[in-house]
Amino acid sequence: MQSQEPFDYNDRYGVKKGRSWIGVALVTAILGVGWITWAGLHHSNPAIRIQLITFVVDSDRAVSVRYSVDRESAKTPTICTVIARDYDKNIVGQIDQEIAAGTGKVELVSVVPTRSEAVNADVSSCRAK
Repeated sequence: MQSQEPFDYNDRYGVKKGRSWIGVALVTAILGVGWITWAGLHHSNPAIRIQLITFVVDSDRAVSVRYSVDRESAKTPTICTVIARDYDKNIVGQIDQEIAAGTGKVELVSVVPTRSEAVNADVSSCRAK
């Protein structure tokens, strides 16, 4: 006499249907969304904001860089690294410009001496002293 149910190997060998991956996926998704939200909010509001306004190649040996620095806390001095690059993107000049404690937002002009002709200039980074 044959059974009306179709033959199932999982039933024959005692394999149970498992959904254990759903819990792991749910925890991973919650942690992932939380971390991405935190990272986006944390890094979108830095303590020091730098904005390059303009640069002018004065000569084969100097570049003038005009930029603004907006500091969240102006209680400590800030040091900004200003660089100049040549046509092959090699750094041909670099200075550290110190900004005294005081106002939060300042606009500066720095002259970067170079070893050869520069075609580009930028503020590489700023950090609290």
